[in-house]
Amino acid sequence: MRAIVIHAAKDLRIEDQPEEQAGPGQVRLRLATGGVCGSDLHYYNHGGFGAVRLKQPMILGHEVSAYVEDCGPGVTGFQRGQLVAVSPSRPCGACRFCLEGLPNQCLNMRFYGSAMPFPHIQGAFRESLVADATQCVDATGLSAGEAAMAEPLAVTLHATTRAGGMLGKRVLVTGCGPIGVLSILSARRAGAAEIVATDLSDFTLSLARKAGADRVINTASDPDALAAYVPDKGYFDVLYECTGVAAALAGGIAALRPRGVILQLGLGGDMTLPMMAITAKELELRGSFRFHAEFAVGVALMQKGLIDVKPLITHSVALEHAEDAFRLASDRSQAMKAQIVFSG
Repeated sequence: MRAIVIHAAKDLRIEDQPEEQAGPGQVRLRLATGGVCGSDLHYYNHGGFGAVRLKQPMILGHEVSAYVEDCGPGVTGFQRGQLVAVSPSRPCGACRFCLEGLPNQCLNMRFYGSAMPFPHIQGAFRESLVADATQCVDATGLSAGEAAMAEPLAVTLHATTRAGGMLGKRVLVTGCGPIGVLSILSARRAGAAEIVATDLSDFTLSLARKAGADRVINTASDPDALAAYVPDKGYFDVLYECTGVAAALAGGIAALRPRGVILQLGLGGDMTLPMMAITAKELELRGSFRFHAEFAVGVALMQKGLIDVKPLITHSVALEHAEDAFRLASDRSQAMKAQIVFSG
């Protein structure tokens, strides 16, 4: 089978890899579609992010959908040819955080396409994939592209859960890549009353508007626009910070009202925090990392037509031209979500 392997920054190769067979409790899958994520782009463009660096060749990818080909012993409920969304989250279920009900903080997490541990956890961008049956969620009624969006959607659903009650809240979203725009969809579904979104790209902001943002602000052309929300100790109740950039975080904090909640989703490395503002306004800084139970919830929301991710899928590229998908996904002026088509 063919797989997409990163060796170093800008060294992406399509290589032959041995196929695996499904064991007990597992499902063998024929990959349908894979979405290029921000972490994939960090590996492709920079060889890693923050302290996380590539130390060996690694199969990329964790946003995938697939068709069932074969079930291992003890697996029921799946049929050959069935479309499933495949969660990349594989907690051990036995460490202290798993037993405390925090599987996204698992000490032995096997998350597809991650260079955090060594040896690295190989990713899902391969024509044939063996997954645990518990990772597979029926995606009947969705396209393969929509099903592959379950993973980034789950990230924003987890963040929305971390925010607490969203009903009637005023929300600021900084950064309108896929996570930012999906945050808009998630916040609105949870009952947000007003959503303002910022970015540096008119293209991504146009999609944020289509996703339901009440106002979009290009902070490149209008860097002082958020100043209107700063007087009287701020305006917004919740900040989804999706850039990982210190300037965006500081600007968002200035626009938050007292006891507002900061949801930090962007992973850009360590940042300097305006601690005086956080302290004086009694703000709550809440990290949001990955997800678990929200994956199946996201699939169900899409199946019911309650969240529509189709407008975010801007490009579909054949496996043979996979590197084009990475180049496209790196261009915020024309791409939101670039996906690689493995099979129809």
